[in-house]
Amino acid sequence: MEEQFRDSIGTINEAGKRAWVYPKKPVGRFYNYRKWVSYGLLIFLVSAPFVKINGHPFLMFNVLDRRFSIFSIPFWPQDFHLFVITMIIGVIFIALFTVAFGRIFCGWMCPQTIFLEMVFRRIEYWIEGDRGAQIRLDRQAWNAEKIRKKTLKWVVFALISFLIANVFLAYLISSDTLIQYIIEGPAKHLNTLVALIIFTGVFYFVFAWFREQVCIIACPYGRLQGVLLDNKSVVVAYDHKRGEDIEGRKKFRKGENRSQLGFGDCIDCNQCVQVCPTGIDIRNGTQLECVNCTACIDACDSIMDSVALPKGLIRYTSQDHIEKKSPFVFSTRLKGYTAVLFILIGVLVGMLFLRNPVEATILRLPGQLFEHKEGGIISNVYTYKLVNKTDQTMDSIHFELKNKKGLIRLVPDGFVTLKANHMGEGTLFIELPETHLSGDKNKLEILIYQGNTLIETTSASFLGPRSFR
Repeated sequence: MEEQFRDSIGTINEAGKRAWVYPKKPVGRFYNYRKWVSYGLLIFLVSAPFVKINGHPFLMFNVLDRRFSIFSIPFWPQDFHLFVITMIIGVIFIALFTVAFGRIFCGWMCPQTIFLEMVFRRIEYWIEGDRGAQIRLDRQAWNAEKIRKKTLKWVVFALISFLIANVFLAYLISSDTLIQYIIEGPAKHLNTLVALIIFTGVFYFVFAWFREQVCIIACPYGRLQGVLLDNKSVVVAYDHKRGEDIEGRKKFRKGENRSQLGFGDCIDCNQCVQVCPTGIDIRNGTQLECVNCTACIDACDSIMDSVALPKGLIRYTSQDHIEKKSPFVFSTRLKGYTAVLFILIGVLVGMLFLRNPVEATILRLPGQLFEHKEGGIISNVYTYKLVNKTDQTMDSIHFELKNKKGLIRLVPDGFVTLKANHMGEGTLFIELPETHLSGDKNKLEILIYQGNTLIETTSASFLGPRSFR
């Protein structure tokens, strides 16, 4: 039979305009599994910024204040290298998963897919009906029924978008701050209210109109899979050898011997196309738009059951298994990604264990030169910043010079106290005899103690008279 393959994405018609996708509501075992996975992830996504362990949110990404909490472990700007390594581990893990199992992350775990398919589309099915009812509703004139259904849908979508925006804001500014703002009222936090309205508008636009275009156009992961996938990758695939046989596809006729006539098991019912949330025909092979959501598997299995043919015409499999019956193999490429992943995880774990409980930065005050004092003493002024990364207040903190006979004076005199998970800053003077200087620039090592316990070592530059170079 004559095959037709696309040279454009499935959501654009011949005139170059948006072709709206009306996916049929999926029904089947994989859809049930996805619902349970999605509900679990939705609970996690909504609760993560509000759940606290040892006083820290389970997840928080406060970019403005440069404070992060990942799995209730607080991270500061000084820990940025750890954050970068964590992100690289995430990218390598997704790459490894894609090489082995294709775009399964998109269909089962991506927040975009979960919110769209398990929240917004289910509400749409509830208000407007299934695929056929939605098409008829959109084509009919604006009467009372259409106005009522569309208005109800848009209002519900807007309310859910507003709730999602609040959760998103909790990730950024912390749940405590969000609750405080709500209690105090929006009038006292107009800037936050404007940001919340913008977030709401973005989420509404994405889930009410842009929809599958995020996966097809905006998300770079769809293009990444073109580089990562090979014939050994397990993806949602159509078994063309079984489905097409010699003569290709043919509508089902009761009582005929399809194999004797040379026709495959695909009865060309188009159910796999109608149920697809990105509007593609899986029978054309692996495509950029496919998010491995398994809706076509459920639809095809249901049809195969109804015509007494074996299930699995569309299934999780690899191209090599379809063509050559080759089993899944842990290839050299997979071993390479796995080795890199474990090395990075080992490095991250080691750096977490070696992370100092206190991070110190001591810098000379900009624009200030040294000062001559009585008795041949040279003085420099500094600012210091101390970050307490622990859950306990640290007191009796003081500074001492290493391998130099000099004096460190805090302003005001005394000891430094650091609250748990807070940063302290202030001013100090370092005074050294001229005879101990080796030139106009000297490097000092500074020891920081809590009582008699050394908690951090840092360095600073010290300026002296050029004649002592």
